[in-house]
Amino acid sequence: MSSKQLVRNKLVKLRSLNGTKKYGLAASNLKVLLKKGCQFLQVHSEGSHICLYEDGTVLTEHYFQTLPDNVELVLLAKEETWNGFVCDIGRLLDTDMHSDHVIEEARKLPSDEQSPKKRKLLGDLLLHLKDCSEAESRKEDGEWFHGIDVRFKTKSSYMKYNCESRIRGYMKEVNGYAKNIEKPKVRAEYIKTAACLVSKLKSDKYHGWYFDRTENDCLCTAEGWFTCQGAFDKEECKSLHSINPYGNRESRIMFSTWNLDHRIEKKRTVIPALVEALQNHKSSDINLDYFYKLLFTTDNLKLVHIVCHKKGTHDLVCDKRKMYQQRKKH
Repeated sequence: MSSKQLVRNKLVKLRSLNGTKKYGLAASNLKVLLKKGCQFLQVHSEGSHICLYEDGTVLTEHYFQTLPDNVELVLLAKEETWNGFVCDIGRLLDTDMHSDHVIEEARKLPSDEQSPKKRKLLGDLLLHLKDCSEAESRKEDGEWFHGIDVRFKTKSSYMKYNCESRIRGYMKEVNGYAKNIEKPKVRAEYIKTAACLVSKLKSDKYHGWYFDRTENDCLCTAEGWFTCQGAFDKEECKSLHSINPYGNRESRIMFSTWNLDHRIEKKRTVIPALVEALQNHKSSDINLDYFYKLLFTTDNLKLVHIVCHKKGTHDLVCDKRKMYQQRKKH
């Protein structure tokens, strides 16, 4: 048997730049594959080249011989380029985002189990393509409301409630701290202060508008997109985290992992500072508005993706000059 007969054909999946259909071809070397590919896909042979579908690596003869069978390749004409499978994603994003056809095409993109980064990117793409953010009522997007109490008829009303619940939770922590105060007089003044905070929260409707896209002062766009504001010690989110919980049920659930994070920490710093301020003062002496803003408003709250939520000590302190009411000058 001659050495030529011992050369094994390599099996590959080949497609052209603008085609989505892949064809199985067999070739013993890169030159043969180029010739077969150009004939089969009707690509002009002069200057043609082949690259990896996944990352756009241009093939050389040596590299071709190291490839496993059934690798996905792209045949390119002289002036054509390919930057990897993200090119397919780019084409999808340039089309109608609400088209069922687009979603189906996204599902056809390769999702090789041995490429977790690719699977993650494609998974995120499919999640955002499945977008029904323009729908607002339960009647329009029943799937979004799965598992939500029937009293909520619109997405905005539920999202408002969601934010209110978070703020109520913060107030519950403030109230619960009273049992840690040993001095009866200080505890009594603290309870009075907490009651004033509750009253103010009620008048402000627990700041539910932060998550309600129909409100002017919400933290999202009119469509419902929220952007991570970065860790407590950063000016912005370098990872550009964003989410639209109005888009689909999966995003709504995922949004529950985002935090309204206190820059000056609530339990470690703000509440103890309030207790300290009451040691030798009455509740009426306290600058209620200052503590209120630190505990419940975006003066001290940042909306952050779970990755940007640093749980260690923040090392930020309250401003002692602002803790008490300013005495009126006579």
